[in-house]
Amino acid sequence: MSDIKNKFDSKKDKFVGKAKETVGEATGSEEIELNGKIQSQKGDMEEKFVSLKEKIAKKINDSINEKDE
Repeated sequence: MSDIKNKFDSKKDKFVGKAKETVGEATGSEEIELNGKIQSQKGDMEEKFVSLKEKIAKKINDSINEKDE
């Protein structure tokens, strides 16, 4: 369940970050634009981390299954 929440949170951060970035650009607020970029990048990093974690878990499980056979 934790991975599902992490995936949701990373997608949310990317979406909200892009929205803030767009609002910052439209209003001329560099601070809001920068905060949006940071939040969007945070979402990207979280997404990559979750993906890496899943790949590592799969490799470990595959190795365990091979030893059991």
